[in-house]
This record gives sequence, C-alpha cells and structure tokens, in this order.
Amino acid sequence: MTIVGARIDGRLIHGQVANLWTTKLNISRIMVIDDEVAENAIEKSGLKLATPAGVKLSVLPIAKAAENILAGKYDSQRLLIVARKPDRFLRLVEAGVPLETLNVGNMSQSDETRSITRSINVVDADVEAFYKLHEKGVKLTAQMVPNDPVEDFMKLLK
Repeated sequence: MTIVGARIDGRLIHGQVANLWTTKLNISRIMVIDDEVAENAIEKSGLKLATPAGVKLSVLPIAKAAENILAGKYDSQRLLIVARKPDRFLRLVEAGVPLETLNVGNMSQSDETRSITRSINVVDADVEAFYKLHEKGVKLTAQMVPNDPVEDFMKLLK
C-alpha cells in the first residue's frame, strides 16, 4: 500500500496541498475522495487545474476509491488522499482501507462550527467522526504546512 499521506482540507487542492505537501511527500497521485465532488464536472475541472504538473489526479466517490486502493491499483504510486471532512476518511477506513495517520488541515469556519485552532473549525458530526477514526487506530495530527510542528489532534479536540 502506498498511501504516503492523508489530509483533511476544506479547499481540497490549493497552494499548500499542490505545492508544499506534494513536494515534501514526493507525491505522484492526489486522490480526492468525495461523492459529491466526483459528480461535479466543474469542481473536477478546477481540481485538475490546481494539480501540479507531473502529478496524476483521481476524483472518486469513497466506495470506488476504497475498491481501487484495496485492489492495488495505486501500489506503484505515492498517493496523497484529500477530503473535506473526516466522515469521508471514516467511510474509507470502514471499507477496509488501512490508514495510519490523518493530517487535519484547514476546515473552514461557518455559522455552525466551533473553533479548534485558528484554521480548524468543526461541527458535532466532525467530532464524532474524529473519535471513531481514533478508536479505529488512526493517528490524528494537526499540521497546516510541512514545516509546522506536528500536533496531536485528539489533545486539541478535548
């Protein structure tokens, strides 16, 4: 299995993911997992434009992503998985995809969210998904960019 990174980022692919994380982790494919985005041609086009040259892109519904990963489709690649919310990763793990670490990056603020850090804002459903991921043995970290210190996200969540 060649999942070298998994990140929650409400912006999906943008400067930090496209440039900093792909370079730092030497990524050959970015996989966006989101059932709605996978059906949205305009959003997919934007993601393609944001993907760095030389890096492949997959935008897949969660079930298809799990199926492809478990079938070994990306075994020769260095894969970074990105999603907007923790429930996407929970579904991926529940489908049998082993995930060691999940980096919680940017989660935007809204009227319904509460702030965990300056850039991580959650609703109750997110918190529930984080606890379930933690119970399944996924290490949750908070790190905005590669040069930032890695923080234990579960300690921030309390």
